[in-house]
Amino acid sequence: MASPARHRAGHRRLHHSATQNGQFSPAHIRATWNGTASVEDAAHALGLSRSKSYDLVRRGEFPCRVFRIGRATRVVTASLLRVLESGEPEYNAVDTTTT
Repeated sequence: MASPARHRAGHRRLHHSATQNGQFSPAHIRATWNGTASVEDAAHALGLSRSKSYDLVRRGEFPCRVFRIGRATRVVTASLLRVLESGEPEYNAVDTTTT
């Protein structure tokens, strides 16, 4: 497993190239996205693949805050924007237990 410092450095590199795409720029996300986003959309904004993103979610290492609604996993848009703008991840684990 990569160290957090190494992961953050790689994330910054991906962040820079991903924000050049207007559809996934912080300004466009802020103007057009709702309070939560799909893992796939957040992955595009971060410059990550879909499979890598779901793997990071499962390990509690996705760089944005995520939560589950039923079987769906959603990304908090405000957290995604903070990560895109700062380059610093906001890790959290997804609670996979059912209540």
